[in-house]
Amino acid sequence: MPIVARMEELPNQGKKLVTVAGQEILLINLKGVIYAVENECPHQGAPMTGALLKDTYLACPRHGYRFELKDGSCKEHPELTLKTWPVRVENNEIIIDLA
Repeated sequence: MPIVARMEELPNQGKKLVTVAGQEILLINLKGVIYAVENECPHQGAPMTGALLKDTYLACPRHGYRFELKDGSCKEHPELTLKTWPVRVENNEIIIDLA
């Protein structure tokens, strides 16, 4: 499981794009809980780096589809799911489980 960033690189309410094994992954810090999601909206491929972080979800910058951070689900369009990865933090290092 790769170390992809350090906590000090990701302020509260912040986002950071990392590339792991050729895959762009967006890290999000929501009140100290770190989430890892794919950087491409499953609707039309808009980069999620421009997404609005609100409550417990990311809103796609192109059409506003809202994806839950915990599991990538979209209530308005259940056929669409934003890929997510498990994350853990050890010694201020952010680790993603790609399996």
